[in-house]
Amino acid sequence: QVQLVESGGGLVQAGGSLRLSCAASGRTYSNYAMGWFRQAPGKEREFVAAISSSGVRTTYADSVKDRFTISRDNAANTVYLQMNSLNPEDTAAYYCAGVSRSRGVVYTRPYDYDCWGQGTQVTVSS
Repeated sequence: QVQLVESGGGLVQAGGSLRLSCAASGRTYSNYAMGWFRQAPGKEREFVAAISSSGVRTTYADSVKDRFTISRDNAANTVYLQMNSLNPEDTAAYYCAGVSRSRGVVYTRPYDYDCWGQGTQVTVSS
């Protein structure tokens, strides 16, 4: 299991940008497919973006696909979520998740993942 720590959350104005980072520890990080999820108060955790272990394949939720970009730097043991054109509906706690699965595959369901970070809060003001 890889240990994950998110950072980069904070308060941002609508229309602004923010980049989240997920730092991983563990020698098997490069074998992990990674994902970002978010959860607003009183709501279910929802999928945001995912990336394969190599970083070649990505997928996004429809609500963010034209605004967010997931990437990874395996040399730095870090996965990123670049968020542009933020709006108040993006306000949530954002979680990084990982799982060791087949290469070239992305996963979009919470139960696909077995490693989770503690979350970082993103608040978008109108």
